[in-house]
Amino acid sequence: MGKNLKGKECGKGICQRKDGLYYARFMTKSGKRVEDYFNTLPEARNWLEEARYQDKHGKPITSPDMTVDEWFEFWQAELLQGLSPNTKRNYRDRYEHNIKPVMGDMRLTDVKPMHCKIVLNRMEKDYAGSTIRQAYIAMGTMFKSAKMNHMIDSHPMDGVRYTKPVRAVDDIHFLTVEEQQKFLEAAKSTHNFYQYALILDTGLRTGEMIGLTWDAIDWEKRTLTVNKTLEYRHKQGHWRAGPPKTVSSYRTIPLTDRAYDILKAVHATRNFRKQSPLLSETLTYIDRRTGKEMEFVLGDLVFLNFRTGEPTKNSSYDTHLYKICDENGIERFCMHALRHTYATRAIENGMPPKTLQKLLGHASIKTTMDRYVHVTDESLAEGVRQFEQGQRANNLSAPEGEDKKAEKDSNAA
Repeated sequence: MGKNLKGKECGKGICQRKDGLYYARFMTKSGKRVEDYFNTLPEARNWLEEARYQDKHGKPITSPDMTVDEWFEFWQAELLQGLSPNTKRNYRDRYEHNIKPVMGDMRLTDVKPMHCKIVLNRMEKDYAGSTIRQAYIAMGTMFKSAKMNHMIDSHPMDGVRYTKPVRAVDDIHFLTVEEQQKFLEAAKSTHNFYQYALILDTGLRTGEMIGLTWDAIDWEKRTLTVNKTLEYRHKQGHWRAGPPKTVSSYRTIPLTDRAYDILKAVHATRNFRKQSPLLSETLTYIDRRTGKEMEFVLGDLVFLNFRTGEPTKNSSYDTHLYKICDENGIERFCMHALRHTYATRAIENGMPPKTLQKLLGHASIKTTMDRYVHVTDESLAEGVRQFEQGQRANNLSAPEGEDKKAEKDSNAA
């Protein structure tokens, strides 16, 4: 039993310090000591009772004195449910490598804007602007959640900015029409040609293409439904299924004639391709729309590696692309550039941006326009020609007589 400054009993696990604050603590079932400080004895007793209740019933115990490390782990485990595995992994990578060394052992309530700025400043020399942006988002999201849950009074990222530029939209690689024609001709004789051509006609993400199964194809309606992704995790050494990137990424895409013919051609050979024992494995993932667990058998995948009889790893596609480019004098690009190219061709051929947004699976039209749609020099010139034709059709261009008069005046001058 602890005592107050007057020698009276405070109750088990509580005592009063010389500065007048009441100190409460107890050991959890896991052997971890939990403690906190309060201005009054009733506050200390209420907190201790609630903390013991939470521990007894397996509920997470939060404390104003918890460290940033403790908050990050709590936030990851309890508050990020439903977030894509890639996003959670990015948050953890940035936390472990950049945020934790600066503030991991600090009390959550002691973090100030200067500490957040130090994290970003230390990344300036060795990290790309896009990676610094990831750390900025990870910190901002983590502390926003802490503020929403009344763990901190103010957001320590307020007023904090990063200065290193993120890669400009113009730097995002897509193929010109001539490059696309040259690439398709070069890739035609390779075993991955159908995969590349399908992305160029549907705009699928790589993981969506790898995770495509036959039940997602509606032959009668000539559509393809995106409802899962598949990627190989090299560190863990296994394949992992997951939901599409966002809820908006769930979509049904009408097939072009070429996309339909590609899938028909692959379907016709499905019983003759090499079959790995791995294909009997069943993978599960959570449908982010319903929260239900879904499953599928790897043997139902549309695309397999012709050598191994297994799915082709994400990185292997990029490696193969580099080889094709190097052998045919094409500037190197990765798989995602095929998706960029699909979006660019769509806009160039007159597809409404809102339609393209749905086909790409974007939640925001801004993402579609800013990140994936690129205006080429040819389309700029064509746009001006269309504008000029419209001006003339509506008699809004300068009359021919005025043009000649202006030219005569100019020559006289």
